[in-house]
Amino acid sequence: MKLFIQTLGCAMNERDSEHIIAELESKEGYTLTDEPKEADLILINTCSVREKPERRLFSEIGQYTQIKKPNAKIGICGCTASHLGKEIIKKAPSVNFVLGARNISKITQVIHQDKAVEVALDYDDSLYAFESVRQSKIKALLNISIGCDKSCAYCIVPHTRGKEISIPPDLLLNEANKLAQNGVKEILLLGQNVNNYGVRFSTELESKYKDINFPKLLRLLSEVNGIERIRFTSPHPLHFDDEFIEEFAANKKVCKSIHIPLQSGSSAILKKMKRGYTKEWYIKRALKMRSLMPELTISTDIIVGFPSESERDFKETLEVLESVRFDTMYSFIYSPRPHTLAHSWGEADAIPKQVAQERLSALQNRHREILREIAQGEIGKVYEVLIENTYADEKQIFSEGRSDNNRLLHIQGVKLNIGDFARVRVSHNEGGSLYGEVLS
Repeated sequence: MKLFIQTLGCAMNERDSEHIIAELESKEGYTLTDEPKEADLILINTCSVREKPERRLFSEIGQYTQIKKPNAKIGICGCTASHLGKEIIKKAPSVNFVLGARNISKITQVIHQDKAVEVALDYDDSLYAFESVRQSKIKALLNISIGCDKSCAYCIVPHTRGKEISIPPDLLLNEANKLAQNGVKEILLLGQNVNNYGVRFSTELESKYKDINFPKLLRLLSEVNGIERIRFTSPHPLHFDDEFIEEFAANKKVCKSIHIPLQSGSSAILKKMKRGYTKEWYIKRALKMRSLMPELTISTDIIVGFPSESERDFKETLEVLESVRFDTMYSFIYSPRPHTLAHSWGEADAIPKQVAQERLSALQNRHREILREIAQGEIGKVYEVLIENTYADEKQIFSEGRSDNNRLLHIQGVKLNIGDFARVRVSHNEGGSLYGEVLS
């Protein structure tokens, strides 16, 4: 039997898809295919964060219904499945089952139950040991928590993934050891608020792990032989206490690159977003980390045009950009999402689209200038690079990989082994892309 799966959205969804694939391959005998016309089971792992998710979902269901084999099943998984539930089957009778983001461990059950709908937000699969599958030989994703306790005004995740619960450290260490034995050298820890790890475990385990938190988890994982690098996403600025920052700086296996979602540089807008921190807190935490780790790279998310955002509010966002000088920035114009607090405001205090677009352009243009300045300052620096890929153009062969602080380096004229480490000096940049040479 053949399985086709379409994964939409974030790294959490990618990891959920890996779990689904592993369960179906190991326990049900499925093999993956890239061609939906050949599949016996078609899965769409949905995302509610993207724009107009419901409209796009039903469009995709229609397309797969037209091309699938007569007896092939269609299943809808993930975040949109969580909040639409049985409405999906009502609107699209060709769908055989619906599996919410909090219920992924039930995949081998629902494929045998026609019209099954499993979307309970209070279901706890944090103790479930999934079968293992990896898409990369040297890098792997590792979920450390499920759900989110925050109530950001623009975000639907708490309504699709439920309350936050941490996966027990014993399970995580067991999985990390398996990954290392299979050749993985770098793991990416996943959670909606990774640095809030330990806030809640399954009831029967709360006393056992009452003293565990994210810094302690980092220390435990760094002791796994074979795991050379640890990354994580996404931490929440509210939980950037001194213990976390100091462990992040001191732990040699923890990569010195971090994603810190800003969302807005205005404390007034941050309050309206219900983010829980201020502009001043954010800058103070970011600059403290930079003082401890001069080579630290920081990425962020920014929303412009949030309801009631004034020109002064937007200028404060630009001020944070100047202070922190983000190495990567994901920036968007605000658009309302169903089932969120901000959506309930309707058009109240809405920012005209043209104004929002002008602000986004100004933000992105200034960031591009900063990136050019950063890239120029990289020339001559030496990094230890984990080789991830080799490729060739018409003229020569290249190897490429990332430094500890997440700089992507293109190494000209040499084919290196994927998974090896190499000392590389940055020789030049082309349009912000860094090129280097291997040092003997």
